Amino acid sequence: MAPTVVFDRSLLTAHRDRAAGQIASCAFLLDRVMDDVVDRLGIVRRSFDDVVCLGAHHGAPGRALRTALPGASVTETDMSHAMCRLCDGPAMCVDEEVLPFDTASVDCIVAPLTLQFVNDLPGALMQIRRALRPDGFFLGAMTGGDTLFELAEAFAIAEADIRGGASPRVAPRVDVRALGGLLQRAGFTLPVTDVDQIRVTYATPLDLMRDLKAMGASNCLADRSRVPMSRELLMRAVEVYQDRFTGADGRVYATFEIITMTGWSPHPDQPQPLKPGSATHRLADALGVSERSAGETVSGGPAFGTNNVNDDGGD
Repeated sequence: MAPTVVFDRSLLTAHRDRAAGQIASCAFLLDRVMDDVVDRLGIVRRSFDDVVCLGAHHGAPGRALRTALPGASVTETDMSHAMCRLCDGPAMCVDEEVLPFDTASVDCIVAPLTLQFVNDLPGALMQIRRALRPDGFFLGAMTGGDTLFELAEAFAIAEADIRGGASPRVAPRVDVRALGGLLQRAGFTLPVTDVDQIRVTYATPLDLMRDLKAMGASNCLADRSRVPMSRELLMRAVEVYQDRFTGADGRVYATFEIITMTGWSPHPDQPQPLKPGSATHRLADALGVSERSAGETVSGGPAFGTNNVNDDGGD
């Protein structure tokens, strides 16, 4: 079954091409993600020879990886030719939905704020896992469910007021618990996911929208409205945003939720879960309590899982 087309990838590429010249001016989110990526790589007790940065952006992620992993060969990829031209090292124009890497050809793949725009996330994760050598490492960061909920709410209310209904404007996001399951389905071992919420403030909602455009993150939903946005709609959305999401300092705020995920390509030397029944010590001994069978009552009360109903046949 073909994946549902959520994102217009051609439009996304056009947005990223256009944003290449200005993305460095609003890279605060990417910078924060890469600081975290570098910290996490610093505690991994393994060296990597061949590294892929899946999402070159304006070249900053690749530069950070070369500093953090001296001696590693870092190849940057992006779906935008304009972004690739900003890279210092080897760069390839690559569609994240169709990775060109051979099976078991890469030691480490880092995907900073890239995978939130793929239509087939399970498929992309499987391709990443396939490209990794045994004991290869994947580290990705993508926006989560609460990202820009304020903007989505403001436009939904504005469109309901003016047009009698709302059209999609903010991309749907994956839930962190679902993402952990996707990593397992893709064949990763030792998968870990965690969430970081970031609140950013702006003088006005229009400043937020300008930043999103400069990031190349404007609306690229496949089922977006084709009706041009009117000034009336925009001003109503700004009004709703300011009414509902202004802090005590008079500035509006915007939420970005970042989900970080890590996983390893399987290898025999990795820690393995014990088989059921193979434990050599009892949990009761470790906790210092008495062990009872499942049907045994405690202090004269009914055992858990039984119904407290008379058994004399009466009503």
